[in-house]
Amino acid sequence: MSRGSPWEYLRVSEDTQQCGRHPDSEYVELAVEVFSLLADATRVRIVLALREIEELSVNHLADIVDRPPTTVSQHLAKMRMARMVTTRHHGNRVFYKLTDEHASRLVVDAIHQAEHTLGGVPRHHQPSHPPRSAEVAAP
Repeated sequence: MSRGSPWEYLRVSEDTQQCGRHPDSEYVELAVEVFSLLADATRVRIVLALREIEELSVNHLADIVDRPPTTVSQHLAKMRMARMVTTRHHGNRVFYKLTDEHASRLVVDAIHQAEHTLGGVPRHHQPSHPPRSAEVAAP
């Protein structure tokens, strides 16, 4: 019995269709939008800061990423529209946190990939660098 192309096999797998990992998936374009949103150094720094502290105000984030609060606020608005961050209001202050671990994982993986471009043994492969829970790959 001939199977045809390897993609035909993947197409019939409910697991790959449900989670969108097929090249024809409707999620490919949305994934590109996620990468596009994260293709900004300030947003990557925001994700890394929120990954470390979990919930921060705009002013505190601005201090950490060394950008004006208005700039950080604009970036956070885009990230909020993409459902990458959520907010909590306390009086007149707004606190931001990552919606889930996925943006954090993407950023950490991108940092790891960047470490590989430098040659030698990447920092994340050195025994003195214990993995954080967000760095552990999902099954």
